Amino acid sequence: MILPIYLYGQPVLKKVAEDIDAEYPNLKELIENMFDTMHHAQGIGLAAPQIGLAIRLVVVDLDVLAEDEPEFKDFRRVYINAHIIETSDETDTMEEGCLSLPGIHEKVTRPSRIHVTYLDENFVEHDEWVEGYLARVMQHEFDHLEGKVFSDRLSPLRRQMNKNKLGDLAKGRVYCDYKVKRVLR
Repeated sequence: MILPIYLYGQPVLKKVAEDIDAEYPNLKELIENMFDTMHHAQGIGLAAPQIGLAIRLVVVDLDVLAEDEPEFKDFRRVYINAHIIETSDETDTMEEGCLSLPGIHEKVTRPSRIHVTYLDENFVEHDEWVEGYLARVMQHEFDHLEGKVFSDRLSPLRRQMNKNKLGDLAKGRVYCDYKVKRVLR
């Protein structure tokens, strides 16, 4: 089922998400709905707060990049209760966009390597170092679990330059070709 994606300005996007356990209601169905929603919106990652749930659940599918990046062939992952434990001092900068901030793309500097812990969809524990593009995607999505969006990581000047666009989003003045949940004012 395609779910609405919550746009910038929705309070749930500013909440720190809570850990869940294997008894979370209809978890398998929720995960599939999140993948369906993300694919419909042509995204590569989606965090539960983006569909209105303040829980630590993220889905990522990088298979669409496999033609240029063969290591992402059939790359489809679920991250439950994910936490970034440590980051490298080394950084890189790359343009990012977000399904919750349609129409806004900005360069964001992030650590190039991260140490993460998470559970997969079978509640198997993982503790690993991740680098490169996957580290960026994970940081972007895991930010949602901490109540942050990528615009929070912009310099004050870049935030000011996007002030009108962000204001329009917060007021629901945006067109998307996917189902969204606007802020009611």
